[in-house]
Amino acid sequence: MTATTVGASVKPAISPKPLGIFLAGAAVSVLLGVYAHEHTPVANKLPYDFIWSGTIQMKASLATIAVLLAVVQVLLAMRLYGKLKWPKTMPPWLGDAHRLTGTLAFVVTLPVAYQCLWSLGFQSGSTRVFIHSIVGCIFYGAFVTKVLAVRLHGLPDWTLPVVGGLVFAALVVLFLTSSLWFFTSSDAPNPAF
Repeated sequence: MTATTVGASVKPAISPKPLGIFLAGAAVSVLLGVYAHEHTPVANKLPYDFIWSGTIQMKASLATIAVLLAVVQVLLAMRLYGKLKWPKTMPPWLGDAHRLTGTLAFVVTLPVAYQCLWSLGFQSGSTRVFIHSIVGCIFYGAFVTKVLAVRLHGLPDWTLPVVGGLVFAALVVLFLTSSLWFFTSSDAPNPAF
């Protein structure tokens, strides 16, 4: 048996910071899912469609733009973390470009998410739609977690890459279960813009 020093602090088994940010993200995901499930969808009422011929065309296009911006952001992050060696000398604006592309990707998703939540709610009519509904909620929860991880200091080194990877993976799954399906499936509505 060893003696303990009076007043010595014992480190918790799980650091409260990562746990807190993961719980915040999980809360956002759950709240979005509950809202989407409980909200009465208002299908066939379009709050906006901007320049597109219909809402589904708008959603597919904006989701595609978001994924392309996210790919650029991942490539910039890989250079910032030294995983890519090009360009040889890192430009001073690279960090700003990384943040800007991430912000733009997120902003582009907002009209899509609003339209999905407002007019469709949580759907489970097919496997594709069910996965899309679940992952849509996860995406925004993961995004909240990533924003908090960027702002908090003292987190484990793995936190930001893991959470950033989750945000990116969720966005790709959303793209695959919506935009790619829309552009390639014979079951999808006519993709004429």
